[in-house]
Amino acid sequence: MRKLAIIEAPSVLGLRPTGVEDLPAALLGAGLAEALGAVHAGRVEPPPYDSERDPGTGLLNPGGIAAYSVSLADAVGEVLHGSRFPVVLGGDCSVLLGTLLALRRLDRHGLLFLDGHTDFYQPSAEPAGEVASMELALATGRGPRVLADLEGRGPLVRDEDVVALGFRDAAESAGYGMQPLPPALHAMELDTVRALGAAEAARRAVVLLSGGGADAGYWVHLDVDVLDDALMPAVDYRQPDGLTWQELETVLRTALSGGGAVGLTVTIFNPRLDPDGTLAHRLTDCLAGAFDSQG
Repeated sequence: MRKLAIIEAPSVLGLRPTGVEDLPAALLGAGLAEALGAVHAGRVEPPPYDSERDPGTGLLNPGGIAAYSVSLADAVGEVLHGSRFPVVLGGDCSVLLGTLLALRRLDRHGLLFLDGHTDFYQPSAEPAGEVASMELALATGRGPRVLADLEGRGPLVRDEDVVALGFRDAAESAGYGMQPLPPALHAMELDTVRALGAAEAARRAVVLLSGGGADAGYWVHLDVDVLDDALMPAVDYRQPDGLTWQELETVLRTALSGGGAVGLTVTIFNPRLDPDGTLAHRLTDCLAGAFDSQG
């Protein structure tokens, strides 16, 4: 069994301070560390939030996110160097940049991107300049250099080393004018996952992530809005449909059980929209179930 280490990453620099910053405390309060048998590896505090959109890049908090990404990468790198499996509790999806920067410093890795949205916006198409809607584009080297070229390392992950699974925002993102996903990026939208079945879709994703040039493994990124809105309403950007709890647990278990996964992020859950803690406990149960067979 791999030893797990939890890092708190409560940044909402790529979104808004509406409650997502409370995700780590909520899941730890629901017993996640105990359920995973994980040690606590620290908390990376973000710089102050600036609500003014940067005129040069069109982004919110680009400098703060860049600095935070470096600090988070340091924390993730320390866990990896200690031969532990980092579980990073966001925060918004912009924390993905810091986790991937840690991997980019080491080797070529892949990314399993589990999200109800593709998050591939360019600044001109993102209505509020929120990096949490464009982190996958930035991670693949598209967008303002301050975030698309962290530490001068270029793309943090290559198009062909990414599988985006479970998204269901194609019509919405096209309406806003989001740039298309690149052809080399492996896209498995919700309808495809349903047609294949969650287990087979996840198996194919792992094959894709394990069969290319990213021999060092892959990171798993979970935005909880990949779940069905009726089951997980505690998110800021809601849309109909999504994965069931069982489908998500199946995908995660498949991704985590083969030894290829090197870390996990959990993002976007907003505890303020879960006043009785029911969803925090259900999410904790799902994550614990997914790790049951990890080796």
